[in-house]
Amino acid sequence: MVDGLNFKDFVAFLSVFSAKASMQQKVQLIFKVYDSDCNGKVSFNDILEVLRDLSGSFMSDEQREQVLTQVFKDAGYTRDSYLTLGDFIKVFGNSGLKMEVEVPVD
Repeated sequence: MVDGLNFKDFVAFLSVFSAKASMQQKVQLIFKVYDSDCNGKVSFNDILEVLRDLSGSFMSDEQREQVLTQVFKDAGYTRDSYLTLGDFIKVFGNSGLKMEVEVPVD
């Protein structure tokens, strides 16, 4: 996601964490994190890869797959489903998600 990131791109990336950023901008960033192959859709394996990075050795591969399979099932998806940006907006759009970062300036 950050390969070849220049300063302008970096500032645009950080702007999503501003209180002024729209929910749409924040959800788009989350979607880009999970859409690791940049094909415009997020698969079970895409999410599993991010979950693996986030959980490290805290969870086994089997535990991660069990949890994610259940989450997909509860949401009405299967392991073969693909999630689109629209799906992410539907889920996160009404969640009250806040991605705000305060940077102390000394």
